[in-house]
Amino acid sequence: MNNVREHLLWLLRGGHAHIGFDQAVADLPVNFQGCAPAGFPHTPWRLLEHLRIAQWDILEFSRNPAHVSPEFPGGYWPAGDAPPDEEAWDLSVARFQSDADEFQALVTDTQQDLCAPFPWGDGQTLLREALLVADHNAYHLGQLVMVRRALGAWVE
Repeated sequence: MNNVREHLLWLLRGGHAHIGFDQAVADLPVNFQGCAPAGFPHTPWRLLEHLRIAQWDILEFSRNPAHVSPEFPGGYWPAGDAPPDEEAWDLSVARFQSDADEFQALVTDTQQDLCAPFPWGDGQTLLREALLVADHNAYHLGQLVMVRRALGAWVE
């Protein structure tokens, strides 16, 4: 695999200078999933779902010319502040991880030209979309850590 693809995987997997997804969502007690601390606009649930929806949308855009993105910005956020049931958090985590794996597989596929514009886009490339996923995830995972710290639900 060439160096650019390896660097992209390094960014997409998190860690190093950014927190990884698994660490950011690990062991959050159910009673904190729908809580927003004073001064924070989002709950952990809203951030998790936003991360999942945005990553899924970028993945689908990158591989499916018929994909229709959600309405912006409302379609990229869940309806409520808390998970609708006890299984929703774990399901969202699993779906995020699955989509992350699929996106990383797309990036590692040497049949994919990282720099070729998608015929169905406005100049987007797989390289640009991979950088967007990494940047977006890093930003919101940082927010999630801050929310958890403010809630007293973060263990270093």
